[in-house]
Amino acid sequence: MRNFFCIALLFSGIFVDSTAQSHYPGQHAGKFKVADQLKPVVSAFDLKDVKLLDSRFTQNMVREQKWLSSIDTKRMLHSFQTNAGIYSGNEGGYFDTKKLGGWESLDCELRGHSTGHIMSGLAFMYASTGDEQYKIKGDSLVKGLGQVQKALNQNGYLSAYPQELINRNLAGKKVWAPWYTLHKIFAGLMDQYLYCDNQQALEIASGMASWAYQKLKPVGAAQRSLMLRNEFGGINESFYNLYAITGNPESKWLAAFFYHNEMLDPLKEGKDILNKKHANTYIPKLLGLARNYELEGTGDGHQVADFFWQTVVDHHSFATGSNSDKEKFFEPDHQSEHLTGHTSESCNVYNMLKLTRHLYCQSGDVKYADFYEKALYNHILGQQDPQTGMVSYFLPMLPGAHKVYSTPENSFWCCVGSGFENQAKYGEAIYYHNDHSVFVNLFIPSIINWAEKGVAVKQETDFPKTGKTVFTIEKSGQANWTLSIRNPSWAAGKAHVTINGKALKLNEKSGGYLNLERRWKAGDKIEVNFPMELGSVATNDNPNMVAFTYGPIVLAGDMGTKGFVGSEPYSDPSKYNDYYTYNYNVPEDLQKTLAVDPKNLKSSVQVTDPDQLVFKVNKEGVVLRPLYDIHRSRYVVYWNVH
Repeated sequence: MRNFFCIALLFSGIFVDSTAQSHYPGQHAGKFKVADQLKPVVSAFDLKDVKLLDSRFTQNMVREQKWLSSIDTKRMLHSFQTNAGIYSGNEGGYFDTKKLGGWESLDCELRGHSTGHIMSGLAFMYASTGDEQYKIKGDSLVKGLGQVQKALNQNGYLSAYPQELINRNLAGKKVWAPWYTLHKIFAGLMDQYLYCDNQQALEIASGMASWAYQKLKPVGAAQRSLMLRNEFGGINESFYNLYAITGNPESKWLAAFFYHNEMLDPLKEGKDILNKKHANTYIPKLLGLARNYELEGTGDGHQVADFFWQTVVDHHSFATGSNSDKEKFFEPDHQSEHLTGHTSESCNVYNMLKLTRHLYCQSGDVKYADFYEKALYNHILGQQDPQTGMVSYFLPMLPGAHKVYSTPENSFWCCVGSGFENQAKYGEAIYYHNDHSVFVNLFIPSIINWAEKGVAVKQETDFPKTGKTVFTIEKSGQANWTLSIRNPSWAAGKAHVTINGKALKLNEKSGGYLNLERRWKAGDKIEVNFPMELGSVATNDNPNMVAFTYGPIVLAGDMGTKGFVGSEPYSDPSKYNDYYTYNYNVPEDLQKTLAVDPKNLKSSVQVTDPDQLVFKVNKEGVVLRPLYDIHRSRYVVYWNVH
């Protein structure tokens, strides 16, 4: 997301990226006045029902916890207080509060968005860990925002900038996505209510919705069409959720108001119009559609959202599950022409995973779980720098590029905001359920506690180092129930399954689920082993441009640091949005071609460290390792093979 000044003149907007606010079918029982009319095929567990055990995911979470804890609440509230005229110290608080930089600076029109993301991140972290410090910090932010809303005294309006930005949007003038920023604040407040039971957060969000209804109710069709060309994030989804929570029809009206006909109606006709569209402006529009479908239980919402999802996954994505070049979708099936330093925006992946979860709950189709795993491991898990906890905006596909990390004080990009959430909710998509089954979709060390059925299952695994996972039944009710273990599409043959040491004969091939039904007892052990092997994924338009995989894991060439200069691999705050103009200084002699046969990799690639999934290309000597493990180093994902 950057300031596209020329495009802004045409579309009265500047692009950012939208995330935040999470609710899926089956969650947050007792908090909704309006029940979903759609009966989901599978339901999501609450985040608090899943405990992560030690793994790469928990290590990322610990680094995230340190960063969340280090940002002073005063700093996150300062721009809001300044906008409201609330005293925050002598001379605007400059002696008391160190100002945030980057996209949170006081002259940035997007200021305040990070506070919304951080409220969501704190809510997810509290649900994931049960640690009260995250709830206490969230409570402090909510209390401070409540004071700002009261001081502004503008019918419920709340933001870190004046309403004039909204007025510019309504007038079709150039402005940087004010509704997007409001969505982040709105969503963060709702997450504080849903995950932390903060009633004040719901009251503040309801006040914001009341203001929005009064502001937008007089808007005519032509004016509405013009203002919707400016990015508004996932505010449609949030208004549907607020409607479900409160039953207030004004919120439902607001959600429908943000239905973007220009972008959504062609999808109903099966048309792929994605080329040159800003990807993460587009994706959240489908989240609102999917949420409305769940509430209404009828219509073509699932069909349209699935068409969009399938189109993106099959025709606009890379082997990592990520998409876009310079933040935009490109022409279908032209991946090899877009291996640049500005591909694969992190916010895109986050929102695609949100859409994936909705579609999976609605249908139970295992294809969604396969994609979720691919994008989670190959993009989200490796987005965070293990040394500092900072995150990358893009995952560049340019051969010889590297991840460019944010800075603690002067970035606060959109992908930093979604990063506050990414690293706090890794437990959300491991398990699902229906009335009689627990579905295991991801192989991540964890414990699921299905209190309603008196069931608890512990999962232990070194995946993806091996395909072996052990499940231990820690608690079980009196009735029969089914443990449904995803049989992944990448499995290189039939799974081997034992129950209490006894082998189980299976007929299922790769795909679907291994459905193990019985009256389980505490102490029962199920061991599942999926065979894994090296593979290759060519770009849709060039069979000789190939990425290598091991199971679902993308392996990239670790190409070292030759040519690193200046602040690399970090962003340089002295340069304007340098993540977008970054010069990777790729050495001219960098290896980009390999003499391998993608159909017979065993003859040309050997494993050198199975514990770390490190491989070596025999002829060229190139070291391949999981892309999520390559940090502070150049890499190559796609190779020209011959």
